[in-house]
Amino acid sequence: MGDWIFAFFHLFLLIGITAYALCSLIQGNTFRFGLIAVCLVAYYFLVLHKPVKAEMKRRREEKNKEEGT
Repeated sequence: MGDWIFAFFHLFLLIGITAYALCSLIQGNTFRFGLIAVCLVAYYFLVLHKPVKAEMKRRREEKNKEEGT
């Protein structure tokens, strides 16, 4: 259950931050948009990349098991 809470919290947080960055871009503040975009990319690679790769591997193995039987 904790994993689901973590995932949804981060999903909504990332959606909100992305919307804020896009609003900044629309208002013409390209520096703020760029800074937020760079921080989001860094956050992805520092925090989320490893679990995403592990989940992709798990699903791939699960799919291969289903096709093998």
